[in-house]
Amino acid sequence: MNGGGGKKFGGGRVPTGTPSLAWSSVVVVVSLLAGASIVHNIYKPDMLIHTIKQRSAHLNHHSNSRPPPRLSLHCCCSTGHMLKMVKAIRVHELGGPEAMRWEEVEVGEPKDGEIRVKNTAIGVNFIDIYYRTGFYSAPLPFTPGMEAVGVVTAVGPSITGRKVGDVVAYAGYPMGSYAEEQILPANVAVPVPPSIDHKTAAATLLKGMTVQVLLRRVFKVEAGHTVLVHSAAGGVGSLLCQWANSLAATVIATVSNEEKAVHATDDGCHHVIIYTKEDVVTRIKEITDGKGVNVVYDSIGKDTYKASLDSLAPHGYLVSFGQSSGSLDPISMTDLVPKSLFLTRPSMLHYVGTRDELLQMAGEVFANVVSGVLRIRVNHIYPLSKAARAHTDLEARKTSGSILLIPDK
Repeated sequence: MNGGGGKKFGGGRVPTGTPSLAWSSVVVVVSLLAGASIVHNIYKPDMLIHTIKQRSAHLNHHSNSRPPPRLSLHCCCSTGHMLKMVKAIRVHELGGPEAMRWEEVEVGEPKDGEIRVKNTAIGVNFIDIYYRTGFYSAPLPFTPGMEAVGVVTAVGPSITGRKVGDVVAYAGYPMGSYAEEQILPANVAVPVPPSIDHKTAAATLLKGMTVQVLLRRVFKVEAGHTVLVHSAAGGVGSLLCQWANSLAATVIATVSNEEKAVHATDDGCHHVIIYTKEDVVTRIKEITDGKGVNVVYDSIGKDTYKASLDSLAPHGYLVSFGQSSGSLDPISMTDLVPKSLFLTRPSMLHYVGTRDELLQMAGEVFANVVSGVLRIRVNHIYPLSKAARAHTDLEARKTSGSILLIPDK
């Protein structure tokens, strides 16, 4: 805080002569950092000083055996920093969907190299479940979420190329998109073309860049290839099928029921296997005249690993990029020997090491949306406060296409 002198209480200072401050409406947070409670209130200056004096005297009277607590004062004023509280989903302990709590959190001002974004649409991805359950580790407590679109509300010092009011999207780290507002490194945010609405962009970026990596970099699909896509009606699976079809590949899909089979067909799949009714390997051999497929894209993991290997042609690629059914059992390299197979476990985040790579990948994804190569199906929208319900439905395989969270009004 700028201004003149004041009465100092521990780590804070109460201004006594700052005419520039609108003290009749100043918001003060008194933090008793030695274990005392936190008090939030709105005070006039005389009330504030009187209250702090009373509290300080009380603490000194009862603290002969320990040092007096340090009081930290934070104010919202024209010359200070804004203390902004927003709602967010927080995970304090690992577990099921019930581990996610709807809480108030503080969002500060962006520092050098950062921007503050008010989220308008938030993507839900299976990786969010991996963090919530502890399959992937993150320090507790944390705010989940790795994909969102929003409007820039503040920019840090020395930021160029970003301004308040810009519409941006991000996918990946830092985690924390399940929030009304968040701080982001400016270099992870990409501009959203004005022809793409917020919900479509939030349902596209992380999944679309994942598909770009899978089809164009891990195994480069070309005309004449035959590909097998497990969980084809899901958010990533849907885009995989559409994009692979546009590359003139023969696309085979596996789904759990007739409704999802219709979605897979609409997404350009040439053959759809309902794995709850048909044997996948038998059908693959029938479709390919016993040759097998060139590549399997498998996000299911434990339940599909053996069928994926058995479905491959000689020199084929098993691209394992998820484990929605559970972690794979230990793999023996001898599994690959009979047909000289390749096995890889990529992560999209390892393919966006530079700003240029990020912009190139995001640009290609958005271009495919604008051109119609990718048609985004946002089939499930939940209020942000109901994120636990979204996770429950996703884990139960009750969803298809993309899932979004929208901040509560």
